Amino acid sequence: MRVLRTPDEAFTGLSDTGFTFGPHYVEVPDGEGASLRVHYLDEGPPDGPTVLLMHGEPSWCYLYRHMIPVLVAAGLRCVAPDLVGFGRSDKPAERGDYTYARHVEWMRAALFDGVGLTDVTLVAQDWGGLVGLRLVAEQADRFSAVIVANTGLPTGDDPPTEAFLAWQRFSQETDQFPVGPIVAAGCREELPPAVVAAYDAPFPDETYKAGARAFPVLVPTGPDDPAAAANRRAWQALERWEKPFLTAFSDGDPITAGGHAAFQRRVPGAAGRRHVTIEGAGHFLQEDRGGELAEVVTRFVAEGRRP
Repeated sequence: MRVLRTPDEAFTGLSDTGFTFGPHYVEVPDGEGASLRVHYLDEGPPDGPTVLLMHGEPSWCYLYRHMIPVLVAAGLRCVAPDLVGFGRSDKPAERGDYTYARHVEWMRAALFDGVGLTDVTLVAQDWGGLVGLRLVAEQADRFSAVIVANTGLPTGDDPPTEAFLAWQRFSQETDQFPVGPIVAAGCREELPPAVVAAYDAPFPDETYKAGARAFPVLVPTGPDDPAAAANRRAWQALERWEKPFLTAFSDGDPITAGGHAAFQRRVPGAAGRRHVTIEGAGHFLQEDRGGELAEVVTRFVAEGRRP
């Protein structure tokens, strides 16, 4: 497996946009006899309740820069990894290096074998949910609560929308994959040029974008998809999940609109919760309404820990 690593100098100057956090790294097996370096943020009191902040496509942990200070001020420990292929994490160079199962295993190895997380509240958006909810289902004892925001756990049993199929085609066929503008298009608020550039920073050129291009075709779109069976098993585990479970979807995301309903209907731990709709936010609600989502998280964690 040929692996690319974004030079550190690509990430200089981000403090001007509110990203002031130091990097942490852990090594994980790549699945072919070598290893990959996974980057994560680790902010707040080490003995505080742990919140795991998982990003999706095609962003990186930078997405949580507005939320982390609010969470830390509430006494929470914030761990925010970069998925393999994104941010400061290593980037296998071929699209075929990436599979759904590998993404789950890379994060399991990084967060549990490497960082040693336990008693975790998951906060997951986009592919952060597709990966994070598999971890919840497979290692439920590591998690104390879950918050899902603009995400899902597709099994391929329902046909994808034409809009999603168009997105898949674009991701594979376009000569240039404009990461920063893609994130900007998924926000309600206009992103400053420096922020758009920060989303482009992990990808010095097109050769670094194999993971970003691979993600759209790894979403199960048919019942025989390689990940479909594992996601069905994950749903079966979630249907037995009785710990706190909250949905916090935005009101302006055409990609995941209505996806909260399945979680509220099927997950026992979602019953009776004060589920939230984040108003005035697009797909990347952490950008549009990060402070508001952070307050939802702090309140939810506090309520779950009351005697």
